[in-house]
Amino acid sequence: MDGLRCLTRGQNAAALVFAFLQADCSDSDYIEELRSLGKDLNLSRDIKSNGSGIECPDDGDLETDGHLPSSITVSLDDLQPSVDPWPGGRMEAEAFRQVVEGLREIAAQLEQEVVARGIQNLNSHISASPSEQWKHHLAREVERAVRQGVGLDHLPQERVIMALTLALVRGVCVQAPRLLRRLFATALQLISPAR
Repeated sequence: MDGLRCLTRGQNAAALVFAFLQADCSDSDYIEELRSLGKDLNLSRDIKSNGSGIECPDDGDLETDGHLPSSITVSLDDLQPSVDPWPGGRMEAEAFRQVVEGLREIAAQLEQEVVARGIQNLNSHISASPSEQWKHHLAREVERAVRQGVGLDHLPQERVIMALTLALVRGVCVQAPRLLRRLFATALQLISPAR
């Protein structure tokens, strides 16, 4: 993940945030908002497979009650023409995949209580404020969680802050999918200083 700084600039930053947000999706409203955002930003390809679509984990089997599992793979292949592999090629796609996976592992290690409290605080603050203040609220929640101590002192602070930021954004967006576009833009402002 040494290339984290390079991946937090411009279109790379948008692709990184999008890839993080699409991981482990299961809520249909959230998936729909992600699909729409990805299409608008031309980021709808899945970094894991170099194809298009938002994929959610699924073993493909029917449940014993005859229903499909709640996390069904959502594919855009039948809705839009197939595209070439990731714009920067397979090496860039692999770099993105590794960065996103590393950030997801860090986010998973964060204490559930810290992230849950941060999501609740962030959601209540942004609900009562104009979107121009969201960056401040997001940064404050990340700082609060880091000060509280998340138990990941062995990792570079930049990675922990990035993973925590994206975990908070994803948590709020899963609860309130309608906020996805504005929080996506807010996260980009926070992690990409050149913006």
